[in-house]
Amino acid sequence: MNVASFFPENIKAALKNIPPGEWIPELPEDCIRLHCGYPAPALVPDKELKAAVASLLEEERDLPLHYIGSPNILKLKEQIKKRLEERGISVSEEELLITSGACQAIDLIARIILDEESIVAVESPTYMEALEIFQNYTKRLISIPVDKHGLQTDVLEEILAERKRNGLAQPRFLYTIPTFQNPTGTTMTAERRQHLLELAESYNFLIVEDDAYGELSFYKNLPTLKAMDKMSRVLHIGSLSKIVAPGMRIGWIAGAREIIHASAWFKKDLNHPFAQATMAVYLANTDFEAKLLTLRDTYRGKCAVLLSALEQYLPESASWYVPEGGYFVWMKIPGVDTSKMLSAALAEGVSYIPGKYFFMNQADGTEFLRLSFSYEDEKEIAEGIRRLGRVVEAGL
Repeated sequence: MNVASFFPENIKAALKNIPPGEWIPELPEDCIRLHCGYPAPALVPDKELKAAVASLLEEERDLPLHYIGSPNILKLKEQIKKRLEERGISVSEEELLITSGACQAIDLIARIILDEESIVAVESPTYMEALEIFQNYTKRLISIPVDKHGLQTDVLEEILAERKRNGLAQPRFLYTIPTFQNPTGTTMTAERRQHLLELAESYNFLIVEDDAYGELSFYKNLPTLKAMDKMSRVLHIGSLSKIVAPGMRIGWIAGAREIIHASAWFKKDLNHPFAQATMAVYLANTDFEAKLLTLRDTYRGKCAVLLSALEQYLPESASWYVPEGGYFVWMKIPGVDTSKMLSAALAEGVSYIPGKYFFMNQADGTEFLRLSFSYEDEKEIAEGIRRLGRVVEAGL
């Protein structure tokens, strides 16, 4: 029996895309993991979460283990609303949906807004899993370049104006990571943020703002696009994966109630009630502002070590952006195919992600790579860059 014959055409087409997670390298033992976009192990609050579980089960017994779950789920929603308000985002209960991480939020938005004729505008480069999700719904993606100041909104405007002149459809939405972007680490300027909002109004598209790293600033915070939004065009995606624990799978969408209603309709009961209740108890017992200060100080220090090591060990031909927060440094090595170089780097005991996986046209990413300073400790980061520098020098 040909089981695949039961798949509809859209699923057959989606299965031809690059498999999810193909970019994850197979690591040798004792490899220094500069590819990992994970929190530092020492900053994941395992003891505090263990205490939250114990407290939850002691107080509520079996209740958090049922479908409907604990009343703490409602508390979690209020806690996230409060955190959003502290960042200038005011939403009602009907304008906020808790999701199983940011990826479910991205997928729900794509599911309710896109069909195979829809157009999506994305940053270039951008988060590879978002590309994977969007291509499950449409092949019509438009890439807008990113520079050291974030999304080039002037290029976006030129593309939109040309499409209008030629009678072509405009994007349903633009997906952006405006603050400490993945993979480049760049931050969109205030002027470009305002320009983007004006373009969304002029050309009638939505903005999907992925703010997974937005609270991990080393210096100062720019207002989110959602906080600047006066016309309900921004769908704000947030997550606790980078600031608490990714395995808890706690994310959200904040946006127009019609979008939230439709997203909830298709999400149905695909919740993690136990994880949500546990997170609510954890947040209730945590000085979160103090935790954020610790996170920011730690990642600022790790980033400084990585940047210093790059200056010391990488050739002058290599260049990189200096991030103001987040997890990542984006590097270009002219004349080097970073995908082909990866095997040599792994043999030296250091990993990274080749740049090609962050582009719709993978050839655009040949000379780039993404480094993460979040996961390893400072000593390992410096040693990893020393090893990488040796590999780069050998390949030039």
